[in-house]
Amino acid sequence: MSSEQATNVGEPPENWRERLRQIGPGIMAAATGVGAGDLVATMVAGSKFGYALLWAVILGAVFKLALGEAVGRWHLASGKTILSGWRMLGEWALWYFGIYAVVWGFSYGATAMSASGLPLNALFPGLSVRYWGILCGLAGFLLVWFGRYAVLEKVITVLVGVMFVTVVGTAVLVTPQLGDLFTGFVPQLPDDSLAYMLGLVGGVGGTITMAAYGYWTLAKGWRGPRWLPMMRMDNAVGYVTTGLFVIAMLVVGAELLIGHNVVDDDEGLLILGDTLAADYGQWARIPFLVGFFAVSFSSVIGVWNGVSLLFADWWRTVRLPKDADDSVESYGRDAGWHSPAFRAYLVWLTFPPMALLFLDKPFMLTVTYGVLGSLFMPFLAATLLLLLNSNRVAGRGRSGWLSNFFLGLCLVLFVYVAYDQLFGLFS
Repeated sequence: MSSEQATNVGEPPENWRERLRQIGPGIMAAATGVGAGDLVATMVAGSKFGYALLWAVILGAVFKLALGEAVGRWHLASGKTILSGWRMLGEWALWYFGIYAVVWGFSYGATAMSASGLPLNALFPGLSVRYWGILCGLAGFLLVWFGRYAVLEKVITVLVGVMFVTVVGTAVLVTPQLGDLFTGFVPQLPDDSLAYMLGLVGGVGGTITMAAYGYWTLAKGWRGPRWLPMMRMDNAVGYVTTGLFVIAMLVVGAELLIGHNVVDDDEGLLILGDTLAADYGQWARIPFLVGFFAVSFSSVIGVWNGVSLLFADWWRTVRLPKDADDSVESYGRDAGWHSPAFRAYLVWLTFPPMALLFLDKPFMLTVTYGVLGSLFMPFLAATLLLLLNSNRVAGRGRSGWLSNFFLGLCLVLFVYVAYDQLFGLFS
């Protein structure tokens, strides 16, 4: 493993203070998974149903925490990457991921750049959304092409700080009704809320980048089962932070936009910015737009890096002979940061999707992205259940009843969400 990949090789920390200093991969995974579209979905749910679906946001964060822990545990306990694990399940798993990654990357590249360009256009309207989006894509490309893990972790940590302060600060500004807020902890389903509930539980914070979490732990220098306590704390901090600012977004939607007919797309966040300006002045709108940009651009950086790492390892794995070494050490030699496959996928994410930014209303892009997103999470949950309950991992790496319970619930939920997305597409 090269020095640019492993930044912290050594003994795992023994106490919580030392562990706090090493937190990073969980923040990257959680922040990357939550994009502008997730915040819009949460805001729309708040505007339509108030706090009634708050419990769904919390349950969704618990599900993602369970998935992230399982991904990290596989990497540390088995000594192999998730792509090597999929190879053990059969060629079908490898090719499912490879084809999915190519198609998804083209769709997501345009979506992420457009979402980053929207708040910048609102702040600086002299340049259109498409050109701001292109600039954001180029900035992410250069940062990931030349950057190292430690640099990317610091950048995303700063963006998460901005996200947290602006979104939570906005929630405090609108002074939520605490009595109503507490009623949201009780599971309930108002009329016509099932689709929104499923979106909050299954969608917020859940993308292909969840599978990248293990590669970021490797880049951090964590090796072996002795790092499991550190990984679990890191993963928990990331998703607790994510859960808090998604809850804050629900509060904002419930307090400011209840009863309003909010458009269910990224421009809905701009509507909220205008509402803040009307109620509290421009000083409230500008920080919110800055936070909107931080949410979107952190996803650009995380996806540009994390999914490129996944693709590079896929390219390595499909070419390995059956008896070849597929340990994490061989991954460090043959794939990873700045390998040809990593850079090829980084180019694929950045430049071809720019053509889609020139479409006036890329409706089919949005539909395709939604359907593609729903097809990965059941695959991840199912393969983790198979891998972590087999003799491919032993001892502390095996799943206990609690992990199996949540992974099983995730699988059922994500299969239903995928069915709902596909049914909506073809009907």
